[in-house]
Amino acid sequence: MDGTPPLGAFLRARRELTSPEQAGVTSSGRRRTPGLRREEVAQLSGVSTDYYTRLEQGREQHPSGQVLDALARTLRLDPEETAHLHRLARADRSRVDRGHADRGRVDRTVRETVRPSLLRLMQGWLHTPALIVNRRMDVLGANALGRALFARVFEQDEPNLVRFVFLSPHARSFYPEWEQIAQSSLGALRAASGGLDETGLVDDLAARSREFRRLWARHDVRGKSHEAKRLHHHEVGELTLTYDSLTVDGAGGQQLIVYQAEPGSASAQALALLGTVAAELPDASAPHIGRSEGTRR
Repeated sequence: MDGTPPLGAFLRARRELTSPEQAGVTSSGRRRTPGLRREEVAQLSGVSTDYYTRLEQGREQHPSGQVLDALARTLRLDPEETAHLHRLARADRSRVDRGHADRGRVDRTVRETVRPSLLRLMQGWLHTPALIVNRRMDVLGANALGRALFARVFEQDEPNLVRFVFLSPHARSFYPEWEQIAQSSLGALRAASGGLDETGLVDDLAARSREFRRLWARHDVRGKSHEAKRLHHHEVGELTLTYDSLTVDGAGGQQLIVYQAEPGSASAQALALLGTVAAELPDASAPHIGRSEGTRR
């Protein structure tokens, strides 16, 4: 968003979020810098302060794997964050070696589709909400119960889960634990996209949402896998659902997200009630298949 290369921006954000105590640094006196100082990261990682500074500023694009692993240990990165650090380093090298900065951008004329067989499979799940999303969290497909559960999301011209979280007036009522959901959605977006704003989504949201700017600057990385979510649906009330996110092989980063309620719970009863609403919806399992991935308005 600010022109800083992704690798440098990630390192700086994680440095500022790593306390001296976490890194085993004895701190004395007042610190003007949140988290660790550059010289502390450099010393703990076995590199010079000048070299580390050049990494943060984007003036060094060829760190070795050993250096990246040392930085990951210093900054207490988990395996997913460490893998993200290596991806960013490879992306920076590719852009420099090829001599242009737009290598990672998606051809805006490319149209994403969902396999018809997968859509038919989803439509057969009458008691399980299901969505298919791409790397930027556009909703490419949904079964009837998924559309009923995320009805507010589908009020958008081109449904996108992250846009809904940060721009919809209904988001904070739908997600009672909004802050947690917002952080999780951005962590998943960054993990899926590699932190590269391939289609202008990040720039657009940054221009329209102060909360997005605040949370995106943290550089959290967290892929969608399995989690419980508390929702408040405008028709059936409170639900607590768990979701599982499954990668669709051969589909360019698409994920199938399936939601379930605990059997016999109040949430299961609410989901069953929502099923009666879903039964009245028209068959629109693929809300915008065939539309371009260009910038949403």
